[in-house]
Amino acid sequence: MTGFWEGRPVFVTGATGLLGSCLVRRLVDARAEVTCLVRDAVPQSELYRSGTDQRCRVVIGDVRDQELMERVLGEYETRAVFHLAAQTIVPIANRNPVSTWETNVRGTWCLLEACRRSPLVEEIVVASSDKAYGVQPVLPYTESASLSGTFPYDCSKSCADLIAQSYAITYKLPVAVTRCGNFYGPGDLNWNRIVPGTIRSALQGQRPQIRSDGSFVRDYFFIEDGAAAYMMLAEQLAADPQLRGEGFNFSTETPMSVFDIVQAILRVMGSSVQPEILNQATHEIPQQYLSAKKAHERLGWKALYGLDESLRTTVRWYEEHLRHV
Repeated sequence: MTGFWEGRPVFVTGATGLLGSCLVRRLVDARAEVTCLVRDAVPQSELYRSGTDQRCRVVIGDVRDQELMERVLGEYETRAVFHLAAQTIVPIANRNPVSTWETNVRGTWCLLEACRRSPLVEEIVVASSDKAYGVQPVLPYTESASLSGTFPYDCSKSCADLIAQSYAITYKLPVAVTRCGNFYGPGDLNWNRIVPGTIRSALQGQRPQIRSDGSFVRDYFFIEDGAAAYMMLAEQLAADPQLRGEGFNFSTETPMSVFDIVQAILRVMGSSVQPEILNQATHEIPQQYLSAKKAHERLGWKALYGLDESLRTTVRWYEEHLRHV
């Protein structure tokens, strides 16, 4: 919406993450008054590397601190909230489930309770995940599927998703939920993720490693498309109260196996290296991808970028970044 974000006080949790950094940049470009929550300083994050932190307020703290959340929302007269703060790495969740549940589940109810006590808040977008659906017998997943995550990370996203819906239904809180696939794009420094790990290995002339057997199927979703989708959902949530409590899948609807996304990256890079398949992945869903029909029909949403274009943009960023490391 032209002018929707201009001067609008916005609060973003998880601002140093891949999606958070991109979303904050897009919001400040749209002239929103952005306040970011940062738990740990991450100088390598795009939030800091790009100088975006100099264009917004930065609050140091933990999303589980409900008193802090209430202070920030009230003091900065926040109207829109994007809740992205989470522990997002599946192997870490498998090794450290309690810390993952503390951040992803408790952090969600603490923020939403603070929003409930903050009368100026008008739009809340909570980041769930395709993992919240768990293993489903029917593909692609639609929003009518149950939220039945089993493994620690998946379970944490199911719980956070249900908590958001509970606040919407019980307290009429203006909250909607996003469910996206695997984000990729400039700024992701989690090298154990397949896209940045593959690019770094290829640039160094090494074989990229695939933790699984390469057959796992996922959605891969460009970060710029993700940030734009979050902003569109908040805009439409402001205009249509019927969206409260609704969950939306966002996907390009082109699922790919891990092996195929690695090959696509290597093709774009013009690299002749071949991946090394470790076949060591455990407690992960074999096939998972989303239908975005509801987002197309209810929101008029569509992806802005094609796969090769977004991969080329991503590769260029890593070429530049690793040149200066």
